[in-house]
Amino acid sequence: MQQSLALEIMLSGANVFLTGQAGAGKTFVLNEFIKLAKEQHKVVAVTATTGLAATHLGGNTIHAWSGIGVHDELPRHFFKDMPKGRCDTIAKTDILIIDEISMLHDFRLDIIDEVTRKVRKNDQPFGGLQVILCGDFFQLPPVNRPDSRQGGFVVHSKVWHAAKLTICYLGEQHRQEDETLLEILTALRAGDIRRRHAESLLSRINAELTQNQPLTELHTTNADVDSINHRALQQINETEVSYTMQTTGKDNYVQQLKRSCLAQEVLALRKGALVMCIKNSPDKKFVNGSLGIVKDFDKSTTYPIVDLHNGRTVLVAPDTWELRDGDKKRAGLAQIPLRLAWAITVHKSQGMTLDAARIDLSKAFVEGMGYVALSRVKNLGSLSLLGINKTALKVSEDALAIDEYLQKSSAQACVDFAHLLEKSKKRKKSPDLKKSGWSEKLIKMREIHPNAFRPWKKEDDELLLKNFNDGKKLAELSSLLGRHSGAVQARLVKHLGEGEYN
Repeated sequence: MQQSLALEIMLSGANVFLTGQAGAGKTFVLNEFIKLAKEQHKVVAVTATTGLAATHLGGNTIHAWSGIGVHDELPRHFFKDMPKGRCDTIAKTDILIIDEISMLHDFRLDIIDEVTRKVRKNDQPFGGLQVILCGDFFQLPPVNRPDSRQGGFVVHSKVWHAAKLTICYLGEQHRQEDETLLEILTALRAGDIRRRHAESLLSRINAELTQNQPLTELHTTNADVDSINHRALQQINETEVSYTMQTTGKDNYVQQLKRSCLAQEVLALRKGALVMCIKNSPDKKFVNGSLGIVKDFDKSTTYPIVDLHNGRTVLVAPDTWELRDGDKKRAGLAQIPLRLAWAITVHKSQGMTLDAARIDLSKAFVEGMGYVALSRVKNLGSLSLLGINKTALKVSEDALAIDEYLQKSSAQACVDFAHLLEKSKKRKKSPDLKKSGWSEKLIKMREIHPNAFRPWKKEDDELLLKNFNDGKKLAELSSLLGRHSGAVQARLVKHLGEGEYN
């Protein structure tokens, strides 16, 4: 399904399950929907199953929003003890969004349904709320601990069927630039890994990467990540500078916010440290996931000066995170939006796009972990595997069965809601997404610009930057690369940052 049609279905008021492979643009569509819904003065509750995923959307965890916390079942006096503020928040909400839904147990979705029905005094599914569920069942599944209630994917919940969700399965790809890697990821999703796929991955074991900069390693356990980052920092013979987090709000909310973001209570840095930006900068100088090296510290503020891998040098000042409950701010914190990046966990990498990475999947312990890790990079040439086990190449059998049903349902939704594409064409603020007749437009476009909308390869970028540095103008670069001048300018912005490119 096209992103534009999925957006229109959501704006029509339908309950929706938004899905698609990694890099299909689910978060982009969600953000567009949230923006347009708020412009219509709708009260939107933006939640996710994990705090990290929630902060990517500027929201809250579904456990906190609904008041269920970590309960496997509602306590006896749950509704009697429910704070009035929590009831008011749920009652005033028009739209409930739950992201990373693959990690939510089926029984918890039913509990959320029960809570919303009773609080809103409405026996319709979710108390009459419009519900948007978003996620991919091939990614990380619900965690079943031995001492807790066991559950599966939310498709097995009672409310999944009662809510009559429209399935929007996004079919476009906006991350992978390499056909070989894309074929491997597609084979993983189909449970059809062949020998050639395994051999392609094994060829990347301890592969040398051409980047001159240090790279991030993805590991499956927190213990490995913390050990690697601490050891790497201590090996740098430079003075250490530390930044202490500042917080506001009640302690229980502050603790929840701390668990919900990547900011550290005490951030220790040294010149030469490899760091990752953990938030988009307000002035668009860096984005969540940008990598760089600490070059120095500002003499007046002591804030770190970072040489980003894209060639830009930035002063990174403290930024803020908030825990919001509807329109209410429950807690806030301020910290330098960086963390050491020699290593991060596969779990924390979910949703990120990395220019290059070393990945250790030798300790992969759950189905889907390999898929999440491998789909973080754009091409095989930017991947070096430190190890891989059989579990890393497995996906859930349940996810495979579910996927067939989802794709069929989405195809039917394309037919049922085709009339909404006319609204998309007329919507001035809708994203520039694929519309009907796109193939014909692309053919005509490529008569003038042969490489229009083709993925950028490493050699394309090298040619672009070399000729730009040699003084070639935008029109010359456009002709040389066979791309529209606007696309060339956008690529220069990606590599060199905002500026005037003529």
